[in-house]
Amino acid sequence: MEVEIQEIKQLLKELVLSQKETDIKFKETDKRIKAAFDLFEGQWGKLMESLVEGDLIKLLQAKGINVHDTSMRRKGVYEGNNYEFDIIAHNGTEIVIVEVKTTLKTQDVKAFVQKLKQVRVWLDEYKNYTVYGAIAFLRADSGSEMFAQSEKLFVIKATGNSAMIINTDDFVPKKF
Repeated sequence: MEVEIQEIKQLLKELVLSQKETDIKFKETDKRIKAAFDLFEGQWGKLMESLVEGDLIKLLQAKGINVHDTSMRRKGVYEGNNYEFDIIAHNGTEIVIVEVKTTLKTQDVKAFVQKLKQVRVWLDEYKNYTVYGAIAFLRADSGSEMFAQSEKLFVIKATGNSAMIINTDDFVPKKF
């Protein structure tokens, strides 16, 4: 009987040790999955930005904004606050700042409008420029693209070819 109890105790110890090893492997697997997901999401975002940026100058020129070049992924910190702009199209007196989303949500539009209000503070070189905003997306949650237009943003839908501005013909963008 004493031998059986010792064997059971030994088996329980081995089981606990095995479970700890399994937990460690699960945690390692979770980290790897998260890293792979982050890489995919980052690459997907870059792909979306590239799709939009490809025709952006032509699209904006067609809407009367005579930009001639773009900058991608402008990042910085101002007074401890991080900011990032996906694409900035320029022409020397005007800029169009483009936020790119795979799936556009109303809260994305609200957050972007708040960022646009800080542009002249965060990006001092543009303090005397006319600033326009544009939001680009592949999919939109119900009504978010119309909300973006009501906020006077250019609304750019990524399409099979690249992208297109979908504002109505009488649309007038807001100057931020």
